Amino acid sequence: MTRQQFGYLAGFLLVAVWALGGAGAAVAAAFAGLVGWSLVRVLDGAVTVPGFADRAPADRRR
Repeated sequence: MTRQQFGYLAGFLLVAVWALGGAGAAVAAAFAGLVGWSLVRVLDGAVTVPGFADRAPADRRR
């Protein structure tokens, strides 16, 4: 499945949940999807603590 196909499917399912369950259910579904996606990224090793530390700005000294 390509990224475009996956994006289409995810968008379609989100709108279907919204239509059937309301806005609250759609927000909950989107949040659950983001949590799952983040968890998989961490388990795959794509997200690391040193990676976050590199993004943090250096302390500004005056």
